[in-house]
Amino acid sequence: MVHEPFIQTEDDLLLIPEWEKHGRHIIAGFTTRLGGIGQTPYHSLNVGLHVSDDDSIVIKNRQLVSVKLDFPVEQWVIGEQIHDSNIKKVSRSDWGKGALSLNSAINGVDGLYTKDKDTLLVSLYADCVPLYFFAPKHEMIGLAHAGWKGTVGKIGPKMIEMWKNEGIDINDILVIIGPSIGQEEYEVDANVIRAVDQALPQTEAPPYIESRPGHFLLDLKTLNKQLLIEAGLPSNCVKTSQYCTARRTDLFFSHRKEQGKTGRMMSFIGMKS
Repeated sequence: MVHEPFIQTEDDLLLIPEWEKHGRHIIAGFTTRLGGIGQTPYHSLNVGLHVSDDDSIVIKNRQLVSVKLDFPVEQWVIGEQIHDSNIKKVSRSDWGKGALSLNSAINGVDGLYTKDKDTLLVSLYADCVPLYFFAPKHEMIGLAHAGWKGTVGKIGPKMIEMWKNEGIDINDILVIIGPSIGQEEYEVDANVIRAVDQALPQTEAPPYIESRPGHFLLDLKTLNKQLLIEAGLPSNCVKTSQYCTARRTDLFFSHRKEQGKTGRMMSFIGMKS
């Protein structure tokens, strides 16, 4: 039986309860599309400022989430997310960046990490893969936004390498691969598969199957896990959510399933003092 690392709360959030046992006052999880004030096609908890929704509604939705998490929006940190593999270490001095406006987000990054408490790392999704990183012994947390470009750009392994350079033993790092589009719903062309083949060692089983001539169903979650393990992360330190954003549009926004006109969920991770 596959263990699902996320549980849904009464507030319609998905949380990672197993990380709370480490006693570091950590909160980590993923929002759903439920419990907000937005209207169709952004119904209802859209937290993305870049999808042509009313900014004032998006900000109110973010404030609703901040209350649910008991984490002030002024202490959130959000990157620009350009579908690349750039990562930045942030601190309390970055509080508020990207939280209430697009132009204040940290430029050119899809990955964030920190050791500073009371800092909530946030990134936004509607099918791409959220990667959560936690090193309990070192009180380090991180997030990475992994679309297919960031994935083949090895944003996950790059986070691991940066943490190793911070003096963290790779065996002390835990990773959870969050809700995202599943293989059955994610068809890509041969150009994407060529990039996947270049990123993945030939010894690994391909995380895709041909669906029709020149097109393939790609398992982005499995690809990210394969790349993390290839980078040296023990397989028992990686857990994967079974939630598919495209199959559960009752619970999630899906860019692919809803043909591009939809809202965004957010991943989040923070440590409280």
